[in-house]
Amino acid sequence: MKKKIVLAYSGGLDTSVILKWLQDTYNAEVVTFTADIGQGEELQPAQEKAKSLGVKKIYIRDLQEEFVKDFVFPMFRANAIYEGEYLLGTAIARPLITKHLVEIAKKEKAFAISHGSTGKGNDQVRFELGAYSLNPRIKIIAPWREWTLNSREKLIKFAENHEIPVENKRRKVGPYSMDANLLHISYEGGELENPENTPNDKHLWRLTRSIENTPNRPEKIKLTFCKGDLIAINDEESKAHKLLQKLNDYGCKHGIGRLDLVENRYLGLKSRGCYETPGGTILLKAHRAIESITLDREVAHLKDELMPRYAKLIYNGYWWSPERIALQVFFDHTQKHVEGSVWLKLFKGNIFTEARSSEKSLFNARLSTFEDDDGAFDQKESEGFIKINALRLRNFDG
Repeated sequence: MKKKIVLAYSGGLDTSVILKWLQDTYNAEVVTFTADIGQGEELQPAQEKAKSLGVKKIYIRDLQEEFVKDFVFPMFRANAIYEGEYLLGTAIARPLITKHLVEIAKKEKAFAISHGSTGKGNDQVRFELGAYSLNPRIKIIAPWREWTLNSREKLIKFAENHEIPVENKRRKVGPYSMDANLLHISYEGGELENPENTPNDKHLWRLTRSIENTPNRPEKIKLTFCKGDLIAINDEESKAHKLLQKLNDYGCKHGIGRLDLVENRYLGLKSRGCYETPGGTILLKAHRAIESITLDREVAHLKDELMPRYAKLIYNGYWWSPERIALQVFFDHTQKHVEGSVWLKLFKGNIFTEARSSEKSLFNARLSTFEDDDGAFDQKESEGFIKINALRLRNFDG
């Protein structure tokens, strides 16, 4: 009986070559796992290609609801952004895929799991740190760190020699490495490797409309939250992944969520990527708006202080680490009273907050008013407050 390897399989060139390479190099039976996380691609071709390469056990799982409910929404409770701009669309999908990869390996009694991430990128770290967290004794095979097929030309040649179908192998346009899911789509490689190049819009932005092609009239939407999570759009409740998809539709229509970013990878390399996160960009704006009236000042500030650490943990692959889990408990606790509705206006790539309402609101109009507050706030008391806080400044000699 052959030993088994479970491969995270997309059906593309890289993982199809890896599949055959694993069969030959390790004399093993390869079990494939393909996750449907809303990448917008038909998964049947991946299944058929796996069958054509001799795979007997093929797992395809629809993980869209789990992805949004158990990974995306918890991350957005923290308002997580990496390096001030990136909404972590690729990073947050990796722990979910890893979880199921490890589960299938246990079920199949496989001796190893394998992935198609390169030795330069973040994803190898994310997959492997997650796998070791979930199963400390698991064996991981990373072909990009073992083989000599270190170029697209060599991969195509290998595929031709082993009769592996390669779609559009001669295509010269849109030379990007792309990753897509319900939260975003990313583009790397090709002309983007030079930060001085302006991207070719014709082959880049696949989701969002250009500003020139967006409606000339703004559109207003209402988002409703409960315990920090989105539960309804325009008073229509739905499952988490359906809500995010609806936000994506709004964002794409109005050209919202494009980003051209040079980021710092965990390995120390700088990388340029372009991202489209239409629904996530809207969700972040609305979530911060409802928090603005439901969170205590010091809790809100503490959240903002801890958020970069939390975002960095996700970016670097530490979703399953004890420190991320501990921070999640804190962020979840802060969301206990984050409920209510936010009204937004979408227009030409912009999101404008128009109103907020919550039964748990901490906003006291009587105290905040510039009009007569009928004695609710004695403004004379501010003088003492200022003088006490100025003590150290008045004694500072510079």
